[in-house]
Amino acid sequence: MISEQSLTMIDIVARLGSFTAAANELHKVPSAVSYAVKQIESDIGVTLFERHHRSVSLTTPGKHFLENARELLRQMNDLKQSTQRIANGWQPTLSIALDNIVRADRISALIADFYRHFDDVELIIRIEVFNGVWESLATGRSDIAIGATTAIPIGGVYQYRDMKEIDWAFLVCKNHPLANIDRPLLDDELVQYPAICLEDTSREIPKRTTWLLDNQRRLVVPDWIRAINCFCAGLGVGYMPIHLAEPFISSGILVEKTLQNPKPNSPCCLAWDQDKMSPALQWVLDYLGDSDKLHRDWLV
Repeated sequence: MISEQSLTMIDIVARLGSFTAAANELHKVPSAVSYAVKQIESDIGVTLFERHHRSVSLTTPGKHFLENARELLRQMNDLKQSTQRIANGWQPTLSIALDNIVRADRISALIADFYRHFDDVELIIRIEVFNGVWESLATGRSDIAIGATTAIPIGGVYQYRDMKEIDWAFLVCKNHPLANIDRPLLDDELVQYPAICLEDTSREIPKRTTWLLDNQRRLVVPDWIRAINCFCAGLGVGYMPIHLAEPFISSGILVEKTLQNPKPNSPCCLAWDQDKMSPALQWVLDYLGDSDKLHRDWLV
C-alpha cells in the first residue's frame, strides 16, 4: 500500500521538479527523498521520474500516476473532513419535506439562503401531499416538514411549531352552472360534479383528500397547478388554499362559493425529528422563525 505521505511526496517532487527543492519543503535531506521515490518506483515496477543533472521530470506513466495520486489525496482529505463533521454533529445531508400547500417562491429563497451558509451539507427538498408529509418524517426520508396538516400519531421524538390555520376557498369556474347561485350551496347540488382532489403521496399510512362528499366522483391530480387548470376548464369543483386561489378569484377566472356545510380551516405546523438535530437543522429552524413568521412567509 502506498501511503498518503508517499503520495504527497511524489506530488511535491513533481510540482517543484527537484529532489533538493522537495527535500527543503519536507525538511528532509535530498538523499532521503531520492531514496523514497526510488523505493516507490521499485514497489510499483514503473519509473515515475526522469533524472537530469539538477532536476527531475515526470515520465508518461509518472504523469498518469500523479493525476490519480492527486485525486486520491483529495478524496482522502474529503473523507477526513466529512468524518470530522459527522463526529461534531454535522450531517452530510438535510432533507426537508414540504406540503405543496406552501408558497413555491419561498422554497427557492430557502434553498438559496441555505447554500449561502453551508457549502458542505447537501440539501434535499421533497414535495409531499397531506399524509405523505408525515410518512416522510416517520420513515426517515425527511428530517423536517414544513406545512404539515392534520397531525396524526406516527411515533418518534418529534417537535412541533404552530403555523396557524390554512384558510380554504371553495371554487368553481366563472362559467360553471353553480357560479351564479346566490346562496350557500347544498350537498345535493355539489355531489353531481367531480371533486377535484390532490393525490396524497403517502404509501404506508392512510391517504386523505381535501374534500369529498359521499358517492361523489373524484378528479385526482398531482398538484395545485393541475388542479387550477381543471377548475378553470370547469371539470369539477372543490377546495383550494385561499392563498393559492386568490389571484384567480381576483381576476374573475374562478368564483369562490359558500357552502351549507363548509370545510373547516386546517391546523398547520412545522415538525422535525429531534433525534436528527444538527447545526444545519438548527439553522433552518432559526431561519423559519416563529409561528407568525411561518404563517406569513409560507401560507399568505
